Amino acid sequence: PPKMRKGLASATLLTSWMIWKHRNNCIFDRAQPTIHNIVSRIKDEAKLWADAGATGLRVVLPATWDVH
Repeated sequence: PPKMRKGLASATLLTSWMIWKHRNNCIFDRAQPTIHNIVSRIKDEAKLWADAGATGLRVVLPATWDVH
């Protein structure tokens, strides 16, 4: 379905973007790479995207992420 396709595209873009930002943070700002940190930031950003109108994300993300 189109909403699911858009949601998957948004989730893929969001995840890639957040990993890229985390990588840059680790390299240039000497931050410690942590899975917990990146997952937490991805969840927070997904909620912001969903609140801003990315309705496809609401379709594909788990309800436990509280983006609904």
